[in-house]
Amino acid sequence: MSDTKNTSPRRKFLKNAAVGSAGAAAMGFPMISSAQTINLRFQSTWPAKDIFHEYANDYATKVNAMSGGRLKIEVLPAGSVVKAFDMLDAVSSGTLDGGHGVLAYWYGKSPALALWGSGPAFGMDANTLLSWNQYGGGQQLLNEIYNDLKLDVVSFPYGPMPTQPLGWFKKPIAKADDLKGLKYRTVGLSIEIFTDMGASVQALPGGEIIPAMDRGVLDAAEFNNATSDRILGFPDVSKICMLQSFHQSSEQFEIIFNKKKYSSLPADLQAILSYGTQAASADMSWKAIDRYSKDFSELQTKDKVKFYATPKSILVAQLNAWDKIIAKKAAEIPMFKKVLDSQKAFAQRAVRWDLLVNVDMKLAYDHYFKG
Repeated sequence: MSDTKNTSPRRKFLKNAAVGSAGAAAMGFPMISSAQTINLRFQSTWPAKDIFHEYANDYATKVNAMSGGRLKIEVLPAGSVVKAFDMLDAVSSGTLDGGHGVLAYWYGKSPALALWGSGPAFGMDANTLLSWNQYGGGQQLLNEIYNDLKLDVVSFPYGPMPTQPLGWFKKPIAKADDLKGLKYRTVGLSIEIFTDMGASVQALPGGEIIPAMDRGVLDAAEFNNATSDRILGFPDVSKICMLQSFHQSSEQFEIIFNKKKYSSLPADLQAILSYGTQAASADMSWKAIDRYSKDFSELQTKDKVKFYATPKSILVAQLNAWDKIIAKKAAEIPMFKKVLDSQKAFAQRAVRWDLLVNVDMKLAYDHYFKG
């Protein structure tokens, strides 16, 4: 037999507690759903149609999802707010909250910045160079350079790129002397490599290369990869592409934010922007393998492009040119030497490990596909 005197107050308490909880939930829910979204004004240095702009959007998608709607990055293509080569200054000044590009584009600010991509990097590929940046002191040096330049930015190098081709030409390049006199496009310290080898070099953003080749302003050019080259229209102006080069064999992307804007965010949103670059870096490298290999095949089959391996003599000539360039820069610019010495020390250990430990996959590929 129940004790109504004891249970009635208990039931009343439970009922009131339930009503109270529901009320609290009702009051709390609008606070969550109506939390103010922070919009970040963000521009890439790439045309909207390029896969590089897609990579920038991939990063934004990840950040927007992880923030639960508290952050919203909408990526604008190059030229929407500022020209591609003006993006760094625009982020530093606050005209843009952030951007997506490559460090080689800021070569004019400091030649040392181009060491995050230009040249053979003492044998490091792009992923190894990112390891140096993350764990070998590179990020600290990068922060120091931007601070010395009075640029108010937070930088996140990410997204390792495969080795870039020597470029697109009117005819195959058989020897280093064939580059002499050619009107050629590249960026960063690669400008000085090809200048030393006798080319007449122009630095142009990606979206301006094909029009320049079409008008005869350029005889030859490099950009980056099979997908970008196909999208931008290289097969329309050339049917010859030379694969493999040391001029940009270790490049990666950079995501930057205005430092004041970044620092004003709550710690968890700062973490999402930071760790989001790592997630996007892995995803970008996987997507690149899939997309670049497909477009490489289609360039051959559909666009009738002929690919040639860059002769070893040209690769050696690039290394010799690079040696002269870095020796001169290191003697003139203390920060350049500081970055270079740090990279060299890391590469001597990391590249040696890589070459001795990892098996040559060509043997396995030839076993299955060339038997």
